[in-house]
Amino acid sequence: MRKRFQNGRVVKSSDGRYWVGKWLEDGRDRSKVLGKTAKMTKTKAREEMAKVVKPINERAADAISPNVTVKDFVDRVYLPFYRRKWKRSTAMTNEDRINHHIVSEFGNRELRTLTRDELQKFLEGKADLSFSTTDHLRWDLKQMFDVAQGDGIVAKHPALVLFTPRECKRPDHRSMTIKEVQDVLKLLGLRERLIVKLAVLAGMRPGEIFGLRRGRVGECSVKIEERIYRGDVDTPKTVKSVRFAALSAAVREDLDRWLGSDPDAGPDDWLFPSEKMSKPMSKDNAVRRYIRPKLVAFGYGWVDFHVMRRTHASLMRELGVDPKVVADQQGHTLDVNLNVYTETSLESRIDAVETLGSALVN
Repeated sequence: MRKRFQNGRVVKSSDGRYWVGKWLEDGRDRSKVLGKTAKMTKTKAREEMAKVVKPINERAADAISPNVTVKDFVDRVYLPFYRRKWKRSTAMTNEDRINHHIVSEFGNRELRTLTRDELQKFLEGKADLSFSTTDHLRWDLKQMFDVAQGDGIVAKHPALVLFTPRECKRPDHRSMTIKEVQDVLKLLGLRERLIVKLAVLAGMRPGEIFGLRRGRVGECSVKIEERIYRGDVDTPKTVKSVRFAALSAAVREDLDRWLGSDPDAGPDDWLFPSEKMSKPMSKDNAVRRYIRPKLVAFGYGWVDFHVMRRTHASLMRELGVDPKVVADQQGHTLDVNLNVYTETSLESRIDAVETLGSALVN
């Protein structure tokens, strides 16, 4: 029997009190109690399930053939290895992209038969996608063949010098001016205005905003220890994302009013609960139902959480704030802050060249 990679399943016991892991081993159904549902999230139960099936999958990976197909290599070697590094949210995104594009195209082909030109033509055929998606596919292919070459499955590395087609659509990295931020805030009610302030003025990611509990709100900062991703409660995106995000008086004013609107709520309650109260509000619902409809009528329909995050970095830069301070506030590295999120205004560039011109003339 050919062994395949497996994730196992996590289900509740018949009385709903326990998480139970189920998997297949040596042709037999196996199960194990992973923990109590009252003390363990489903995400944590899945992590425990991954530990159970890890040695089984490693044994399966050891039996890999040099004639392995792309699909079997992805399922049995590549994904099991990188799941040990990726966060659950990253794994979900990467697996969807790899299976939808790469496995669907080459799944039945033997991995070692793929050529550099063939892979480059594949990327060129994806030029109608965004630059980011196509560039991620290029990186996926490189990582796959890195592993395959390291395991001796391929002798040559056909993905080593692949490039992302220049025809790919690059995003419009737009950010707001101070005047535009002021306009947007005037259009929103208390809850939506506070959400936007946490994004623009405090530099928080949307998953961090909706993952806030009341007990993590301090006098001048919020403690970021959780985030919401696709409805799951997860840990923050990176190690640097676990942090205290400072709050300005402008944020604190609305935050105090919002906390005071429900004085009976406890420290473990969500700061922005959904209608069911037991779950946090959905980022997509917040934008689609409550924020964007109020902005579209006034020409601000282009404002989303990506714009808000870039706005924080860009305005802080315009105001002369130390980039390291901004990076720490946003929870990422200095190079990401400067090269990904910070956009300089035309006015600042004009001032810069005028400064140089004056220096040369004088």
